[in-house]
Amino acid sequence: MKVISPRLHGYLDFLTVILFLLAPTLLGLSQIPAMLAYGLAVIHLIVTLASDFPFGVIRIIPFSVHGWIERIVGPSLIAVPFILGFANEEIARNFYIAAGLIIIVVGVLTDYQSKAKD
Repeated sequence: MKVISPRLHGYLDFLTVILFLLAPTLLGLSQIPAMLAYGLAVIHLIVTLASDFPFGVIRIIPFSVHGWIERIVGPSLIAVPFILGFANEEIARNFYIAAGLIIIVVGVLTDYQSKAKD
């Protein structure tokens, strides 16, 4: 059941950007996890603003493609602490695993085929 509309998904995208921007300070992330969080905030904001849905500004990325991007990002975030070598940093590892799981759940629950605009 797709219970998350494109509009609600947009709000969640902006919340995600804010959380990635705040995480390094609030959680005391070390250099690699912190830089990754800042980078992901910028990338997530760009994808959100470039997507064809209510919060898109330039709307060059179809919302269905936005969904596929998140289908890749979610599992990648779970793997990244192990790939980049900070799995032993409990807070950073748990943050990225939680973020990945949340993105996966939001993706499963979002109606990426909806034609809802502004």
